[in-house]
Amino acid sequence: MSDCIFCKIVDGKIPSAKVYEDDEILAFKDISPARPVHVLVIPKRHITSLATVTPEDAPFLGRMLTVANQIATEQGSPDGFRVIINTGRVGQQEVPHLHIHIVGGPDPVGPMLKRI
Repeated sequence: MSDCIFCKIVDGKIPSAKVYEDDEILAFKDISPARPVHVLVIPKRHITSLATVTPEDAPFLGRMLTVANQIATEQGSPDGFRVIINTGRVGQQEVPHLHIHIVGGPDPVGPMLKRI
């Protein structure tokens, strides 16, 4: 997609602090980190959200999670981390390109959600 910020990062039109790259996946540091370790893992091909994946995407999604584990450990969160995939309006997805947030660091990341 020509107006997708993550597609522009994949194409090299917008710089990023890359921490991992292969033929299908790119990972880079979040520009506004919420934790000492905050990395985004994205598919190089445009997938709008987790809500638009198909059963054929299952092996690729599993690979993204495997890569997330490797990245978290390498970036300084070997004792655990949180993986977040915001999806759609209710999930407060801000960029319409599937992405995994890896958040962690030396200290616990805090509660899952605010209780209502």
